[in-house]
Amino acid sequence: MVEYVSINGAQLAYRLIGPADAPLIITLHGGRGFGDHKSDYKAYSSLSSSYRVLSFDFRGHGQSSRTEPFTFHQVVEDIEGLRRHFLGPNQPCIICGGSFGGFLAQQYAITYPSQVSHLILRGTAPSHHHEETAIRTLEQRASRAPNLSINFLKDKIFGQFESDLEFRLVMYAAAPLYSENFDPDLALKHNIETVFYAKSHNDLYSKQEKFFDYRDQLPLITAKALVIVGERDWICPPEQSKDIASRIPGAQLKVIENANHSVHLEKNAEVIGLIEKHLS
Repeated sequence: MVEYVSINGAQLAYRLIGPADAPLIITLHGGRGFGDHKSDYKAYSSLSSSYRVLSFDFRGHGQSSRTEPFTFHQVVEDIEGLRRHFLGPNQPCIICGGSFGGFLAQQYAITYPSQVSHLILRGTAPSHHHEETAIRTLEQRASRAPNLSINFLKDKIFGQFESDLEFRLVMYAAAPLYSENFDPDLALKHNIETVFYAKSHNDLYSKQEKFFDYRDQLPLITAKALVIVGERDWICPPEQSKDIASRIPGAQLKVIENANHSVHLEKNAEVIGLIEKHLS
């Protein structure tokens, strides 16, 4: 059941499962302007026998309020607000972020190093330069998404949408790229059920936000880090995760075969096993 908590003036929708006294995992979903907590909750709730798992919708996403501003900094401060709300001022948490949530996870671990005991990154990148490799990957796999053009990727998904409807239609065209076992019936259902909010997407891809680059700051991360990526990840290809793991001291890297950007769902048992081992 979804609940709400007021953090930094926004009403954030969340689900929390697991023993009250267990270590807290905060999961950070992907999808600037269209992601929500549901896929992370599905993927990681099996960890709740030993951990508290908190999955939430960022402001301007899913069922959370559309309280501006929509910036990387603000969402990172919301994550810190959630940690303090559920743990108190000085107790560290475990951060698990994928895709866009992985960008935020890196920024949070850099900004609040003492508040993160373990960092789990899934299918993400250390800078905006992943967009260049994603464009090349689309050129190689264009036949998988015949209704998605290079211009749609460059100017819309990595740029600005004119409306929520345009946003919805373009992401439906892109859907076949995200999974190695694409199911068109499931994709249509998921697209219909998803909240698309062009304003939050566009703000998070504005010139002030778009050109993020954590590479020089990654050595500042003190958390024990695990970096997971599907070998077929199209939008944050494995070379991006390899770069992250090479820069965070002591980070472990795992490239999972026959998996794409949704590796946490496609290879859930393997991913959960890796996380449990990492946290033990």
